[in-house]
Amino acid sequence: MEIAVKDIQGKETGKKVTLDDSVFGIEPNEHAVYLDVKAILANKRQGTHASKEKSMLSGSTKKLKRQKGTGGARAGSIKNPLFRGGARVFGPQPRDYSEKVNKQVKALARKSALSAKVKDNEVIVVEDFSFEAPKTKQMVEFKKNFNLDDKNSLLVVANPNKNVYLSARNLQGFSVVSACDLNTYEILKAKNLILCEGSVEEIVKTLKK
Repeated sequence: MEIAVKDIQGKETGKKVTLDDSVFGIEPNEHAVYLDVKAILANKRQGTHASKEKSMLSGSTKKLKRQKGTGGARAGSIKNPLFRGGARVFGPQPRDYSEKVNKQVKALARKSALSAKVKDNEVIVVEDFSFEAPKTKQMVEFKKNFNLDDKNSLLVVANPNKNVYLSARNLQGFSVVSACDLNTYEILKAKNLILCEGSVEEIVKTLKK
């Protein structure tokens, strides 16, 4: 499949880039996408939540009152979960939420997400570009040229580009990622996927290993 290449002003350059059908033209596998996105979101969780159980509290372990004859419920130490300042029953403890997904499934998920974007006409290819210095104003103009103001968009560059990244850092709903770091969740989250010409080859190279 061929797609026209545009310049940073949003105009046709007359060039076309061929999108590899084995990466950009497969039948999307929804289950692979689900597994990969689920793992990505799970791996972002820190799992540092914690609450104190009875063994972690400081306090007397003396029985508060006799077992029978008071007319009230039985009570053990002051650390009883029923009392104010007592322990918590089955509270959260630090844990690892990360999930493992096989490389083949991850690759299939990314191919599926990219193919779905192409199918929905949500992929734009632009010439490789860079900025002499980080300027948010230049990236704002770039967004206007492609009518991306009210849409969540993702720009994929071939290689890490500090000036382009810093220019987009303060823009809401717009992010920059290098081709090697592209993941399924970011692809699906973006309404529009803008691929730099050089990134297309890098994506294909990565997913066809």
